[in-house]
Amino acid sequence: MTTRSERPRARPHVMDVLTVLALLGCATFGASLSIPGTSRPSSDTPAVVLAAVSCLALLTARDHPRSVVLVVAACTIATLTQGYLPTPLTLAPLMMALYWVAARADATSRRVLGVGTMVLVVATALIDRPTTDMLLLRSVGPVLWLLLPMVGGRNARLRSAYLESVQARAVHAERTREEEARLRVAEERMRIARELHDVVAHHMAVANAQAGTARHLAPTRPEQAQKILDELTATTSSALLELRATVGVLRQADDADSLDPAPGLHRLPELIAVCESAGLTVTVTTEGEPRPLSPGVDLTAYRIIQEALTNATKHAPDHEARVRLAYSDSRLLITVANEGAATAPALPGGGFGLMGMRERAHSVGGHLRAGPRPEGGFEVTTALPLHSQVTDEHEATP
Repeated sequence: MTTRSERPRARPHVMDVLTVLALLGCATFGASLSIPGTSRPSSDTPAVVLAAVSCLALLTARDHPRSVVLVVAACTIATLTQGYLPTPLTLAPLMMALYWVAARADATSRRVLGVGTMVLVVATALIDRPTTDMLLLRSVGPVLWLLLPMVGGRNARLRSAYLESVQARAVHAERTREEEARLRVAEERMRIARELHDVVAHHMAVANAQAGTARHLAPTRPEQAQKILDELTATTSSALLELRATVGVLRQADDADSLDPAPGLHRLPELIAVCESAGLTVTVTTEGEPRPLSPGVDLTAYRIIQEALTNATKHAPDHEARVRLAYSDSRLLITVANEGAATAPALPGGGFGLMGMRERAHSVGGHLRAGPRPEGGFEVTTALPLHSQVTDEHEATP
């Protein structure tokens, strides 16, 4: 039973057989033609036999075009030497052989076999009848008729090469789309991981500090411990709200109206109040006239300050931190520093928190530097453009 995948292979062979039969009929009919006033062989059998040999050879022309054209050319020349007219019907098998040479063979073979065959055919026709009778039929005619399949084969070869290039470009485009999709997925995963880290790490660090302070004050100052516990409840509630908003981006990506506005520097007083409730004293200074920021830069500035204050809450030995905002015409310089002995993150490159801050700064066209201060303590400095210099389709995502 013939499968569907085998049918495209079988179809060309069927067409080849039908074409060969048609060519055999043309050659047979061409052998019987004669022009008044000229002699012709008494029998058509030699021409028919040679045409049959040529047509049988043509069945393998797809795979062996060079060998086939040599066989067919030899049979055609043998036919012409017997006195048969070099008509298009007689030359039909040779024309088909030249077509396959032009369509399948290399450039050198096309030139050598094409020109050589034409020269031999014209020379044979002229030698057989050296007089001027039917000079055009025996000289110019065969050249024109044999040029036609060469041109047709060349066009077929160019079309085949064009289709292959189109298919290759389509495959390349599909592969590029898949790679781009994978890259977008990886970037989205990194963005979500960064958001979750900023939300969870900050609030959990503050909550841990608040819980430790409340436990320390509970025996001696129960009222103050109760106040800190109330603030701990507000901290965890805020963490849950931000976490819900971040996860909501995944579930309702097209419903931006249902989400709260993205945090920015307008929420800096709330962030400082939460850090101070955990025992960290924060001093904020602003230099220059505050300027409006694009949503992406505003969110980046807030998250960087949040992560820096989170690290200060966990590591600053004097429980003090200074935040400096310096506005200029084209950028915002943010510095978050704490005094005392520096306590650097243990992971190479600063851990996930510092990695996330660097990624955020780079995502909007800024840069960030973090490390111990020469006079002691730790400092995070970032320079951000007032407007994002990198296209970010997630600018407004909290």
